[in-house]
Amino acid sequence: MLATQLPRVFIHTENGQRIVLTDPNEDFSPEAVCNHFAGLYAILTTAKIKGPEINGDCREYEFVSTIGTKG
Repeated sequence: MLATQLPRVFIHTENGQRIVLTDPNEDFSPEAVCNHFAGLYAILTTAKIKGPEINGDCREYEFVSTIGTKG
């Protein structure tokens, strides 16, 4: 039996659109990936990370913006 690690996918939702971000480096932590993409999507500088959740054949992390939420 061969065990393989599922690839990671990162999800960011902007203006109601789900944006799939590919893993820039599998050695990065999810927090480092979020910081990597913060240059393209400034809202990610304050995002929280949800996951991973297994979805099909990948591990899915979601970047959730905390701007505009209370509590």
